Amino acid sequence: MSEQATSGPEVLRRHAEDAFAEELAALAEVDDKPRPTSWRLSPWAVRTYLLGGTLSSGFEVTPKYIGNARLIEIAVATLVTDRALLLLGVPGTAKSWVSEHLAAAISGDSTMLIQGTAGTDESALRYGWNYARLLSDGPSEAAMVPSPMMRAMKEGKIARIEELTRIGADVQDTLITLLSEKTLPVPELDREVQARRGFNVIATANNRDRGVNELSSALQRRFNIVVLPTPATIEEEVDIVTRRVSEHGRTLQLPVEKAPIEEVRRLVTIFRELRDGQTLDGGTRLKSPSGSLSTAEAISVMNHGLSMAGYYGDGQLRAADLAAAITGAVIKDPVQDRVVWVEYLKTVVKERQGWRDLYRACMDVI
Repeated sequence: MSEQATSGPEVLRRHAEDAFAEELAALAEVDDKPRPTSWRLSPWAVRTYLLGGTLSSGFEVTPKYIGNARLIEIAVATLVTDRALLLLGVPGTAKSWVSEHLAAAISGDSTMLIQGTAGTDESALRYGWNYARLLSDGPSEAAMVPSPMMRAMKEGKIARIEELTRIGADVQDTLITLLSEKTLPVPELDREVQARRGFNVIATANNRDRGVNELSSALQRRFNIVVLPTPATIEEEVDIVTRRVSEHGRTLQLPVEKAPIEEVRRLVTIFRELRDGQTLDGGTRLKSPSGSLSTAEAISVMNHGLSMAGYYGDGQLRAADLAAAITGAVIKDPVQDRVVWVEYLKTVVKERQGWRDLYRACMDVI
């Protein structure tokens, strides 16, 4: 398949460097700040790309991350040094999103990705072999299958590791030599791959996975840990959901692309109250469900609602279009979470002015 075919408009989700190529090019054009070796943009331009802003040329860069700017500055500054970056947080705090955009802005390539699972083995971090060639010709360069990590080291780019703590501890320890010595030994060929300037690693981890595969103290020392929090205010979270839903609507070509701000605010209010265990005014204590009710889940719920409104409704987003998706997001445990959700509906949603439509719609689908 050609390069053009894999990055054209028919692709469901383009890589960040393709989707935001115009912004990256505009930044590169005005970027006169010092750039670390092999970086496509300066740290100043990478920050601007992530946080948004208006360039001297008048070009508007859209924000990719809405939140504490200092966290992005710390993350970018870390990648200039010889320490790797670990983005830590609860599900749905944009860890993978930030990781992808950092790699796109720094290396122009966010695809050197290793997905961490319980089945991830050392070859995913080091290299593998084409066994047909290995058996016929023996160990050789031609028989080797380089990992994304090896490619990033050779090319001086950013490698990404998703869900680091889901990888077994013995495989995690493979990273210690890579991160400290910046060298990948290849004993079968009696040689080694030394990382070029510009190489670094961005890993993500879900802090709810603590205890699955804890990082050793030796490995932790190789990372600078940046914790990405949930949005600090309801206005911030509403802004994030509104922007991302609009982007998804255009990409997915939904009949209804834009969500009414009042429905976004209502959804975000529900998620924040259940997440925090109290109403926004602090007047009522609530039980929290087992799920995370993250910003990412709010975006998915709103996209589902817009799809329902566009294909099975009159194009106007209503409570009935959202009810099933909200209920599905809240109720992960069919017994305990159902009790929490029904209690919230009866004590908060039913009594809140202007929310009776949502109460009836949600009760109908439970």
